[in-house]
Amino acid sequence: MDITLMYYLIPSLIMFCCGVYGFITRKNMIAILISLELMLNAVDINFVVFNRFLFPGQLEGMFFTLFAIAIAAAETALAIAIIINIFRVAKNIDVRDLTKMKF
Repeated sequence: MDITLMYYLIPSLIMFCCGVYGFITRKNMIAILISLELMLNAVDINFVVFNRFLFPGQLEGMFFTLFAIAIAAAETALAIAIIINIFRVAKNIDVRDLTKMKF
């Protein structure tokens, strides 16, 4: 049985759609951040899969994915630090309540 490109793209598409749905519907900043990470992971899967199928002997997609994961980890750390500071000030991390922080 030959594994085609669709066996990888369909789960990646489902992951990305779940991330978009979570990003749009959630009001909690932590849940929004998790949804964003889910979308980034789906994109990373696509990088690796397309590299594997288009250029089987090369590793550019793999290295690009490693850099994307490192950047996503740094972004997550920064976002969590911002969320912690917002929680200290507002005592809530609901997105609807962030307008109260305007001067």
